[in-house]
Amino acid sequence: MRLSLTRDRLTLVTYAQLGIFGYFIYGFGPVVPLLRDEQGTSRAVASLHGSALAVAALVGGAAFPWLVRRFGRPQVLWAATFGLAVGVLGLWAARPFAATMIATFVTAVAGSTLVNGVVATLSGHHGPAGAAAISESNAVAAGVGTVSPLIVGAAVSVGLGWRPGLAVVVPLVAAVALVAWRSRDALRTAVVAPGSAGVSGRLPWGYWLAWTSMVVTGSVEVCLNLWAGDELREHARVAPALATAAVSAIVGGMFLGRVVGTRLVLRLAPLRVLLGALALSAVGFTVFWLATTAWLAIAGLLVCGLGNSLHYPLAIALAVEHSGGQPDLAAARSAYAMAIGFGLAPLALGWTADQAGTHNAFLLVYALLAVAAVVVWRLLSVPAPVSAPGRP
Repeated sequence: MRLSLTRDRLTLVTYAQLGIFGYFIYGFGPVVPLLRDEQGTSRAVASLHGSALAVAALVGGAAFPWLVRRFGRPQVLWAATFGLAVGVLGLWAARPFAATMIATFVTAVAGSTLVNGVVATLSGHHGPAGAAAISESNAVAAGVGTVSPLIVGAAVSVGLGWRPGLAVVVPLVAAVALVAWRSRDALRTAVVAPGSAGVSGRLPWGYWLAWTSMVVTGSVEVCLNLWAGDELREHARVAPALATAAVSAIVGGMFLGRVVGTRLVLRLAPLRVLLGALALSAVGFTVFWLATTAWLAIAGLLVCGLGNSLHYPLAIALAVEHSGGQPDLAAARSAYAMAIGFGLAPLALGWTADQAGTHNAFLLVYALLAVAAVVVWRLLSVPAPVSAPGRP
């Protein structure tokens, strides 16, 4: 049966909140090398800013259920949104390494909390169409994310530095807050009040299958984002500048995939769409891995991005669906999955690349996709609860 997705004011404002985080997270990646130049640190030391993102995801995930029970989801969601602005302003002011690490951590904790709140809100507000809403919200984040590096790069090219480009987050937060304030009555619907999050602390088996799929698919995403440029240079003989820019093909593919995926999920079961997305990622990765010419390798990255686009939105939607009526706890624990994947997979691939070369190390992606497919296939046999007590 075909579902319908109603994009009311609450939905659109929630999309915008996630889009702001998308602007930060995709714009911050190109900033790290610039910070390294400013601070005179090594690549390894500069990469600790990425580690701060992973640790912040763990902290945000641990704190989110308690914060919702104590203050209510709307208050937490807006505090996280304003926290993004505060963190980015901190990055503007920070100069020493320790200061930029603290500012990065603060911003990322706010971002992790925001993501959890968006997932729980859209799932509860849209019910069976929640997976489509989550996919579409992530499409917005990816779409905004394709613009962010361009704005940051433009600010650098005209001599302003990266800070004004990244600080666009602040007026974006102000604009969305103004829209929400003017329609605050509508935004009070379909959200939980303090003390009513319905968290028991135990999540069903089906949830942990979906959680595992997030670990391995998150690993695929971060490995490609961090190491695809090296593979393009070494195997396809792509010039360094083009190899760096070509990684944006993954983000572009993710944006397109999430736009199309929203419509697919309204017509087909999310589990089957996710299996198809995993297969598409494998096809795109194979083209990328085998290609010895730039255009073919970049085309493979685009196709891989199309498949990758639906991994997280569908996995988190399935996790909430199988949470036994605990959307806030489900969203919070998902942050652990992403932190594990983002924290460990690049190290594993990097270590393997040191031993056997980047090209051979990338075979790890096939193993990760295979594990994800097995887990999702197993989830097909686990019925989701017919009703979700306590679900907002």
